[in-house]
Amino acid sequence: MTEETPTDPIVATEAGRLRGAADGDIVRYLGIPYAAPPQRFELPQPVEPWEGVRDAIDPGPTAPHAIRDFPAIDIAPLVGSESDGGDGDYLRANVWAPKDARRAPVMVFIHGGGFVVGSKDAPVSDGAEFARSGVVCVAINYRLGIDGFLPVPGVPTNLGLRDMLFALAWVQRNIAAFGGDPANVTVFGESAGAMAIASLVTSPAAKGLFRRAIVESGHGAMVRDIAVAQRLVRKLAKVSRIVPDADGFRSLSNEMAEKAIAKLGKPWAIDLRDAGGREPVYGISRFIPVYGDDILPEKPHDALRRGAGREVEVLIGSNAEEMNLYFVPTGVKAKIGGLFARWLLGRSMPDARGALLAYGYKQKGVRPGQALTDAMNDLVFRWPARQYAAAHQGKTWMYEFDWRSPACDGELGACHGIELPFVFKTLATATGPKGLAGEAPPQDLAERVHDIWVGFARDGSLPWAEFGADRQVYKLERGEAVHEPVMPAAAFVPE
Repeated sequence: MTEETPTDPIVATEAGRLRGAADGDIVRYLGIPYAAPPQRFELPQPVEPWEGVRDAIDPGPTAPHAIRDFPAIDIAPLVGSESDGGDGDYLRANVWAPKDARRAPVMVFIHGGGFVVGSKDAPVSDGAEFARSGVVCVAINYRLGIDGFLPVPGVPTNLGLRDMLFALAWVQRNIAAFGGDPANVTVFGESAGAMAIASLVTSPAAKGLFRRAIVESGHGAMVRDIAVAQRLVRKLAKVSRIVPDADGFRSLSNEMAEKAIAKLGKPWAIDLRDAGGREPVYGISRFIPVYGDDILPEKPHDALRRGAGREVEVLIGSNAEEMNLYFVPTGVKAKIGGLFARWLLGRSMPDARGALLAYGYKQKGVRPGQALTDAMNDLVFRWPARQYAAAHQGKTWMYEFDWRSPACDGELGACHGIELPFVFKTLATATGPKGLAGEAPPQDLAERVHDIWVGFARDGSLPWAEFGADRQVYKLERGEAVHEPVMPAAAFVPE
């Protein structure tokens, strides 16, 4: 705690006063605790109040996670730095606010990273430009991996989602102190963050916490039945030589937990398919939300059809070539053989051969890796997002990010995550020899995309029609809405 001076930007929250840092016409408040340091496998708890003025100029620690090298692309701007969790006090929020804001629209960002990596402090998602656009922008951390998304018997399920809900409730109680309007909150996120938001739109526990949602490269189908997810509990317990219960997993240090996960081997080493032979995330992550509890009583897409979340206005979309992020730098798209492509896809769905044939497999000039990538673009991301839009009973708009990154010799294209530096207007963080966006991404596109997100958060306005029977999808680079036909993936993805 430090003494207050007349020029300091200071706000009073429910737990005490905070000192931020002024930067021209905006103010940053970093590393604000929205919950007490998490006790392992326990529900989030309120912050202990403090006396005096607490500095909010250091982002603080983030949830423990390991970052693995990614060929040809620097992904640190997308997910932040590796973390050991520091002192464990990582349930924190950053706030960027216009100076002297009054009842400004609020945007709360939930980061991606497959529910196993990521941070509110990733350079690409710095919220300063949103503040300069008149928005109070918030970014949060949450528990990851085993601590956040493993349904251990005797432990509250979906602790990572519960952290997000706790943070959103904190926003409702405190954001007015930063100049934000608690009645005009838009929650937005990418990848795992988008999947979480898509699910929370349907959650009875989220009612009243946000008015709008932006779902970037995610949807509500990436959830797992609790009983299926507990196969992972038992497998991790076995390799760790612990009892598969709360006490057993509490005995694992962060380092031991990482080693246990590494011992599982490749994503397909444990069968997490449901009774229909489907693995909802196609091996991208073992740790995802589960349904069948008080947070997600049923599958989100089913809940949408019953009217859940109809009061929330939703903007949902995908990138045109999502799987390129995974398959281009690794060489899978160029080199994988036909038999392995069929086997790999078959680990996640019943009719892998049929899906590959629908995307050109066996056609002259179409490599197996190209067919696999095209099929998975639609099966994993694009078609389920359209299903989500069709199922949502409230106002819903659909976009697609179609600008192609020239990275990886022009092959990276409109890959997973590429929209983020455009949404946040942080192109410099993703530019360079190993930058996701290549050497010279278009600033004018960043201005347009950013403004679309701001306009939606401000009053729900968008420059194209809602998604309906005419299937209008707004192509962000082209700047126009088009009618989109049903994809071949529709024959292979259940409603």
